[in-house]
Amino acid sequence: MARHVVFAIGGIIVGLILLTWLPWYITALIIVAAIAIPTTAYLMLDPSQRRRLREQRRRGQLGR
Repeated sequence: MARHVVFAIGGIIVGLILLTWLPWYITALIIVAAIAIPTTAYLMLDPSQRRRLREQRRRGQLGR
C-alpha cells in the first residue's frame, strides 16, 4: 500500500477517535488545519520551486 494512503487511513482513524473525546467542532478544526497547513506551504512556493517539486515527484525521487 502506498505511503500516503497509510497516512490518510491513520488520519481518519485518529479523527474518529478524537470525535469521541472532543466536541465535533474542535475535531473539525483539527482536520481543517491538517489540510490547510501543507496546502498553504505548497502555495507559498515560487513557480520554479513548484516545478522542481513536481519533477522530483514524477521521477520518484521523493518518498511516497
